Amino acid sequence: MNILIAIDSFKGCIDSLEAGESAAKGARMAFPDAEIIVRPLADGGEGTVQALASGCNGIICKADVTGPLGKQVVCQYAIINGNTAVIEMAGAAGITLISENERNPLYTTTYGVGEVVKDAIVNGCRNFIIGIGGSATNDGGTGMLQALGFGMENSNGEAIAYGATGLKDLSVITDINVLPELNDCNFKVACDVTNPLCGENGCSMVFAPQKGASVKLAMQMDTWMYNYARVVQKFIPDADINYPGAGAAGGMGFAAKTFLDASLEPGVQLVLRETGFEQYVKEADIVVTGEGQLDGQTVMGKAPAGVASLAKQYNKPVIAFSGSVTDGAFVCNKTGIDAFFPVLRSVCTLKEAMDKENAIKNIMNTAEQVFRLIKTIK
Repeated sequence: MNILIAIDSFKGCIDSLEAGESAAKGARMAFPDAEIIVRPLADGGEGTVQALASGCNGIICKADVTGPLGKQVVCQYAIINGNTAVIEMAGAAGITLISENERNPLYTTTYGVGEVVKDAIVNGCRNFIIGIGGSATNDGGTGMLQALGFGMENSNGEAIAYGATGLKDLSVITDINVLPELNDCNFKVACDVTNPLCGENGCSMVFAPQKGASVKLAMQMDTWMYNYARVVQKFIPDADINYPGAGAAGGMGFAAKTFLDASLEPGVQLVLRETGFEQYVKEADIVVTGEGQLDGQTVMGKAPAGVASLAKQYNKPVIAFSGSVTDGAFVCNKTGIDAFFPVLRSVCTLKEAMDKENAIKNIMNTAEQVFRLIKTIK
């Protein structure tokens, strides 16, 4: 039997490869002679750097950059295939980098994201994969653009302030100091939302309240975002504020698409393609996937759904393991996951469930019993 395993991380507990290897150990107890391949998995959010570094034999680099509130942070990124940088926006401008009472998109900046891009350029990278989930920002990507040399100026020719607050003063955009290497760069952005830049479904109204903004402030920021869009359209006339994903990560999708000519792609599809996952699927007899929690949202672009979709193109059976499942998880059975199994084996506290050793043991033991059943049926 040829078993292919690709499980997303159980966030805050174990990473993708740890989850996969745990399932592999259980499967081997039932099928000692099976050929089992474990591949890393991510959906463009947390874990993407590690997954692509592992899946493509890349190296991990570190850059000291400006964090979301101006303090220095260390951001890890990967270099794969010689000159492709894999960056998680959350590593430089993520909401987890600041405390809950500090969260305020009025002041948080994406400047550090641009600094990571610059560091990768210095290290020879000309291709970029950027996951833009988990941001703390709503600055339209202006901070990143400033770090790359674009002038974002007010009517007096002064640089606008960091954060969404700067957008209200934006009057002129210049490119005389832009890094010349950008002309040789190609950008792919892992983006799993389709929100426009502005309006009731735009980044300010939908996502800013999740980042610490009041409803009143979100409405103000939406007005400023419209001002940003008007100034951009004077500079780049075909800038499209309604492009699907323009509102992702507080407008980072718009900045990347407009200024860097980036393609915006579903994160899991990008990861699966870069790691050559399709070839492994072709050779598998059964595909195993999963994540920390399977629910109704799993089918909406999350990693297990991407694995299942690709597996079904080759009529492969798919099973999934997860820490927990919700009532809404039944939709997974309609979209490619033939059967799913929660791995918790007894009543326990959340702390116990999230304990790394417990999670590894639970996945291993559950996988063993599932594959023993498969062996019995076969």
